[in-house]
Amino acid sequence: MESMESPELPECPVCLQNYDSESTIPRVLACGHSACEACLVRLPERYPETIRCPACTQLVKYPPQGPTALPKNIDLLSFSLSLHPNPNSGISQTPHKQSADGVGSFLPCIWSDEFYIKWKDWVLPSDAVSVETEIDDGTRDELCTVLKGRTGSGFGSGRVWFREDESVSLFRVGSLPGSDSSGFEFSYTARVLKCLSGMREEERNEMGLLLRVSLRHCRRVCKVYGFWGNLEDGFLYLGCERRNRSFSGKLGAGEDGFTKDGLPAFAMIAMEVCEVVSGLNSEGFVAGCFGFSCFSFDDFGHVEVDLNEVLVTGRKVWRSVVDSVSGGIGTESTGAEVLKLAFWNLFKDGDFVSPEVLIELLQKQGFAVECDSSRYPVGCGSDVWSLACVFLRLLLGKEFDEELVKNCGISFFDHVTYASWIERVRALIEGRLGQEYASLRENLCKCLNYDPASRPLVMDLMKCIRELIIKPQCDIMASLEGVIKEDSGSFCLILGQLCGTSKEILETPKENGLQGSEISGGSDFDQVGDERADSDFVDGLAGGKVKFKILQGHRDAITALAVGGGGGVVRLGKKGFVDMTCKMKNDGRAGDFLFSSSFDKTIHIWSLQDFSHVHTFKRHEHTIKALIYVDEEQPLCISGDSGGGIFVWGTCTPLRQEPLKTFHEDKDWRFSGIHALACRNGYVYTGSGDRTVKAWSVRDGTLSCTMSGHRSVVSTLAVCDGVLYSGSWDGTIRLWSLSDHSPLTVLGEDTSGTVASVLSLAVDRHMLIATHDNGCVKVWRNDVFMKSIKMHNGAVFASGIEGKWLFTGGLDKTVNVQELSGDEFQIDSRLIGSIPCDSVITTLLGWQGKIFVGCANRNIVLSHSQCQVLVEPGNLTPDLCILDDLAIVGGLLGQGGLEL
Repeated sequence: MESMESPELPECPVCLQNYDSESTIPRVLACGHSACEACLVRLPERYPETIRCPACTQLVKYPPQGPTALPKNIDLLSFSLSLHPNPNSGISQTPHKQSADGVGSFLPCIWSDEFYIKWKDWVLPSDAVSVETEIDDGTRDELCTVLKGRTGSGFGSGRVWFREDESVSLFRVGSLPGSDSSGFEFSYTARVLKCLSGMREEERNEMGLLLRVSLRHCRRVCKVYGFWGNLEDGFLYLGCERRNRSFSGKLGAGEDGFTKDGLPAFAMIAMEVCEVVSGLNSEGFVAGCFGFSCFSFDDFGHVEVDLNEVLVTGRKVWRSVVDSVSGGIGTESTGAEVLKLAFWNLFKDGDFVSPEVLIELLQKQGFAVECDSSRYPVGCGSDVWSLACVFLRLLLGKEFDEELVKNCGISFFDHVTYASWIERVRALIEGRLGQEYASLRENLCKCLNYDPASRPLVMDLMKCIRELIIKPQCDIMASLEGVIKEDSGSFCLILGQLCGTSKEILETPKENGLQGSEISGGSDFDQVGDERADSDFVDGLAGGKVKFKILQGHRDAITALAVGGGGGVVRLGKKGFVDMTCKMKNDGRAGDFLFSSSFDKTIHIWSLQDFSHVHTFKRHEHTIKALIYVDEEQPLCISGDSGGGIFVWGTCTPLRQEPLKTFHEDKDWRFSGIHALACRNGYVYTGSGDRTVKAWSVRDGTLSCTMSGHRSVVSTLAVCDGVLYSGSWDGTIRLWSLSDHSPLTVLGEDTSGTVASVLSLAVDRHMLIATHDNGCVKVWRNDVFMKSIKMHNGAVFASGIEGKWLFTGGLDKTVNVQELSGDEFQIDSRLIGSIPCDSVITTLLGWQGKIFVGCANRNIVLSHSQCQVLVEPGNLTPDLCILDDLAIVGGLLGQGGLEL
């Protein structure tokens, strides 16, 4: 017998318990959804006698008597009991995953929240560092470039802090994303984070290790400040504290090294070097190569390691290996000969690399070397070998260099020749110090052993050097066991990605610009503009070539935009400029028309198929300030003007010249007519100059309700989840219930006495955005104020929100793109980028992953994944224009052309 799967039992959306007639009785809310009595009692009443439905989040009336005053869902209860007499017994409850809301993302995710939280505190401000000069070192090519700079004003944020006018070194780690030809400009922080996110995971792990080492060993490691983007050359740098007392400067002049009388000074320096290196090794950090330039003295004379110089030394080693391999390819040179050449080139430059590290580098270059050292692993013993060479150079001076030059023709990669070289080094030490310091001599020579496992630990070497100052019998520290042991999981920096990075990241970023972009004028308005080539937009935002086409239409400033069939909602702005705000949707329905209104008292209709002009509505006698598209009982376009007229237009083809109906507010010369429109459930809502919100029946045009409370012009309206939001020049936002038009609450009341007019509202489920005439954007979540952001220099007339993306524009002629993230407790805003424009931005409309931008100079820009269109005065016969793979607005075109 086949088993039939039983129907799923209905359950409460809050506690996920199946409904029954005893403990989980379903009660019906005004929105039609049900929840159990026990959960309804515990839901917070954000406003008097009002709760949010846990299923659809709409604000619904809640009786003062409690949930028992709500009707039982008898049908649901009967269905549940018919399936199971006691549904909550013996049944495991599993929460249901909420289905996707179907809203398409306008912008793809550039980076994850986890990535942003991890790296954002390490981004230095763009003005935090000023470049002085490039460090003069003739041995360095562009692969090994270090810049010298100074900090600007003091800075402290999270993990990064520094004082004013400190010396810094800058190590190049990548290229910042270049400016796109479309005109979109990433913010400085976004460019830095985008560069970091585009790196390989191994590179980021290495930089994370450097940052961790800097934090944990701040007394012995030059402080790593973070990442700084140089907007002049387009590169990203790792900023590090720089000391002006380097080994090379202070000890390089000591050509003769140290005599017996100077051994205590040598011992003090060498002990601190050992302490620094052992601390790095304890973090699993192996440099793999040291030179004099890697160490410096702080203000108190203590030794520190400069991590930027360690990185530069690593790149110099890579460069030498690459050059040696290149010279050996195509010749009869053996692996040992190539290895010998690379080894001596490095020694000559004062960069000491152990044999096993050098062989590993050659093998990474695909050059096989057959010798005993190829069997030995790279680890902490490799740093011991490099340290020994640094100490010998410090102790013996030019004698050690002469010994290296004298034996440059000898292969060090067989035991016989290598052992003979160690014997000559032993003889040099004995000749300098005599037999008295045999322990130091033997330990230094052991550090040069071919086998890393036979080399002493760094701590053992430090104890030996310590005996030069304190006799073992008097040293209470001599009996302590060494705590630093080699870690088999150590990471060798020189073998990593940062030192071995290809030259690609160091190439000058491509200068992306507009290639021959011109805007036609006069009788040539119907001509297609030149192609913008070589668009190298940052991954995830755009790519490919960009074309644009000029259309002609309105003769005055654009005041509102709407899209037919896409659910776009448009509202009007403040004091003559539009502040259209919309909830961006992607419900899978293809809109047919773009509607645009203007101060020229007309509404133009454009086809969304080929962007040709279709029709014009011309019956308004006053300037049109608001425009919406409604698709309830029938598709309609509704417009409002400064004379108080409300016009309802049919949008079914064939389009007509006359409106279906008109109705008017009471005329009063003191007020400025309709400023904002919204529609829901058969009512059109108007925000008026007489300080009220009115509800009109779409069916017959009768005034159903007048909502009072604002003390100035109602400039913007928004509808979401059963709530009508109204913003006013009085600086407040009022919430009204759509079910009975009763007031719910007031947001944004400023007790300080200052008033910043609300110019636009954007609502997306739990998030409410309000823009103001002082350039601020305020954010509420679940009707709780979260933060205020200063985003523009001047009034913000337009805003739009889709998911986590917030778009704003206004008087400063710039569209800003912000990413919002957070939870119930805090909201974090991240400026992703901006689009400079030629004119004041009066309206923004988002629809199905596209942005329409209206400007005060009569222009409209449409930008999306396939095409971009410009609307200007004049001819009405445009051609289709294609943008390849563009996923964000590509710039706003004014009469003078695209402003980059």
